[in-house]
Amino acid sequence: MEYLKGLNPSQRAAVECVKGPVMIIAGAGSGKTRVITYRVAHLIRQRVDAFNILVLTFTNKAAREMRDRITNVVGNEAKNIWMGTFHSVFAKLLRVEADKIGYPSNFTIYDTDDSKSLLRAILKEMNLDDKLYSANFVYNRISAAKNNLISWQEYQQNDQIQADDFSGGRGQLG
Repeated sequence: MEYLKGLNPSQRAAVECVKGPVMIIAGAGSGKTRVITYRVAHLIRQRVDAFNILVLTFTNKAAREMRDRITNVVGNEAKNIWMGTFHSVFAKLLRVEADKIGYPSNFTIYDTDDSKSLLRAILKEMNLDDKLYSANFVYNRISAAKNNLISWQEYQQNDQIQADDFSGGRGQLG
């Protein structure tokens, strides 16, 4: 197995591990992408179905590089690997399974800019003073509620949370 040559003992152990998941954590330029590429190749050579392999990265750039390198090593099998950023892979998974949770598969995911743009349009439609109710303020309050696992129903029923939000001269929305 030519691809095992040139790996240090820790890298080789990660490449040859075929039982369970492996998380590769190392500094820049230490060979993480090479280890992951060779591990995928090793798994496929050990007859692991490519569809059962999941490779996650944090950035689109890293995902493209990973896909290119893995494709160069394993060829056509790369198209069957679940591979990409955390966001892209799980968005794909949600689209595949959307009907099981009552959503259409063509749902839209809004980023921060999209969300704030929508909030600006809603606030304008409601004729609210954008100095009191900026899109940033409303966005941050929604974000804080979500981070604290507060549903819109709980928010609506909790006078203290609403009082905190509407202090400083802001009246209640809607």
